[in-house]
Amino acid sequence: MTEVSPIQYYHHGRFKVAGGVLPDAITAYQTFGDIKNPCIVFPTCYGGKLDSQEYMIGEDKALQPSKYFIVTFALFSNGESSSPSNTPAPYNGPYFPAVSYEDNIRAQYTVLTKVLGIKKLHAVIGFSMGGQQAYYWPAMYPDYVERYIPICGSAKTSPHNKCFLEGPKAALSASKDFDNGHYKTVPQFGIRAFGRAYSAWAYGQTWFRNHQYLHDGKYADLNSFLREDWEAGFLEGWDANDLLTLLDTWYTGDISTIHQEGDIVKSLSSIKAKGLIMPCKTDLYFPPEDSEIEVSHLGNNAKLVVINSVWGHMAGGGSNAEDDKFIFEEVKKFLSE
Repeated sequence: MTEVSPIQYYHHGRFKVAGGVLPDAITAYQTFGDIKNPCIVFPTCYGGKLDSQEYMIGEDKALQPSKYFIVTFALFSNGESSSPSNTPAPYNGPYFPAVSYEDNIRAQYTVLTKVLGIKKLHAVIGFSMGGQQAYYWPAMYPDYVERYIPICGSAKTSPHNKCFLEGPKAALSASKDFDNGHYKTVPQFGIRAFGRAYSAWAYGQTWFRNHQYLHDGKYADLNSFLREDWEAGFLEGWDANDLLTLLDTWYTGDISTIHQEGDIVKSLSSIKAKGLIMPCKTDLYFPPEDSEIEVSHLGNNAKLVVINSVWGHMAGGGSNAEDDKFIFEEVKKFLSE
């Protein structure tokens, strides 16, 4: 039987972040398997909670608890780790400071080394924002990480990705019920608008052509799909200020800032760990062309495997069995090399 811990909460105390300080920063995490086995870190993505990580964990999946000790980490601002929605005054709501990927990785490293006693990471794997964290780990701790697997992610948030992010950000922050982050009730107009704007690039154009009507007839029309799949998901599980603060972490992602050099080519070429870079052919957030450029600077230690899917960005997040099977097989092969 798989050993699964309840969600754990580590209190860092006073913790400096990109936009200031958190008086008592909290990192939420969960573990799977035996701590004596090689350790794999699997952090959350945008829109991800700890319970949503299990799509990749299991004996028939990519991360097998009988072989590995798996640690899932909740990003700051996801509502489980320290976030605008759960931090007391004076850093609550819109007063919550900006948090970088580097802040998150430092916090996760503290949990791994001080609490769990992990001496070396066998691998870091992640989807989307989790994939960006997978790039940060070997850049920040080159002698600690053996392998990294970014799935539909990047080492630096590109200009076209930033342009996309401006859309849902504006839809939420400019809504009539957001009230500059001082809302007293759920800003229905803002979050619904955010969900629709966010959905626009989530799937490849081919997916929309090939899924009429969506999810094999589950939805009667496109509006039903957007209302139930995108509006409802954010309305039910997310605070508006959390959404925007977490979006800022994504927006500012760039491993070249770690050593304050600003040279992404130099930062990529300095990574020593083995890499499996897995973009999706039709991803409109993190297109494979960006991954090809990154891999060209990573040297012989990294290989590019493109997910040949019509599902766009969603191909990497456990959205369909065919893509899951392909990803699981490639990941298992890479982890055992």
